[in-house]
Amino acid sequence: MRSVSVAGGRPVLRIHFTAQDLARTRVAATIGVAAEVYYSLELLGENRELPHFRAWRSAVAGRMGADTRPLTSLVPVRGPGLDLLALMGDVPCVDHAVDNLLHAPVSRLRREFEGLHFHPGHLPWARRVCEGGRDARRELANAVRACHRLTVEPYWDRGRSELVALSARCANLVLEGGIDLLLRSICPPLVRWRPPVLEAPYPRRVDVRLQGRGLIIAPTVFAKHPVSFLWDPLDSAQPPRLSVPALRGPLLDTGPADGSAIRNLGSLLGRTRAAALQVTAEGCTTSELARRLRVTAAAASQHATVLRNTDLITTSRRGGSVLHHITPLGLALLRTGTLTEP
Repeated sequence: MRSVSVAGGRPVLRIHFTAQDLARTRVAATIGVAAEVYYSLELLGENRELPHFRAWRSAVAGRMGADTRPLTSLVPVRGPGLDLLALMGDVPCVDHAVDNLLHAPVSRLRREFEGLHFHPGHLPWARRVCEGGRDARRELANAVRACHRLTVEPYWDRGRSELVALSARCANLVLEGGIDLLLRSICPPLVRWRPPVLEAPYPRRVDVRLQGRGLIIAPTVFAKHPVSFLWDPLDSAQPPRLSVPALRGPLLDTGPADGSAIRNLGSLLGRTRAAALQVTAEGCTTSELARRLRVTAAAASQHATVLRNTDLITTSRRGGSVLHHITPLGLALLRTGTLTEP
């Protein structure tokens, strides 16, 4: 997946839609945990002031160590970054993303490393990773987990609530005025919908014809650019993505859900099961749920079964993993701590 930011400049990116493209345009729930982790590292390296991330950067800066270095050393000194979205997918849980990395074809690894400008001292490590060695992959996978624990996981309650709010706003826009209103409402005035063309600032003039693939609008929490256009040059059938920022305010200005709501939820479901419902709000596998709850896989599966049988979560299989996602009823319960709709 190649990425180009469209934060400014006189030339424009022009995305041409057909009726089929409009029918296939959708809003994703998330851009995926792997991309969010990598974007968080890029944000830490930014020199310019980013008000939404000022407190977050103060909390995270200086805490990187040996466990995160296998990934942080792969952030290029200039030019485009490593595309973890292409290597690890847009899945919402880190376990599933790591599994995708460990099984990615060597040809894909080599392709994603082509043309990246790493620090000379990091080139030997970058070569070992792109050649697909098992030990190098596991080191990188462990570093992804370490970075996730440091830069993303502690702040994800706030990020997740913003993603849910953006999804709700987009759904309402589609209900009120269809895809036309949705496209007119994306990051104005930076992005302009002039049917059948969506325009955004770009480093050079480029015309993209979706050719029936549609467009995925992907919200991001750790976004350093107002808008980015992403596509996979190795998969022409896959729809491109237009990433948009989900945060409407500073990442650390508000905490997780209201404390009284969480206490009420614990009284209603039990502390561990209430925590399980919180974890499924971002999507997770059973093993991820067990790790976050610090219980066995069997106990996590039992909690998930109870939540599923009460229509608070859904469970589906994706590849070799079982994924759990919260339902609208579960979200309402999580926000209010009661079974009354908000």
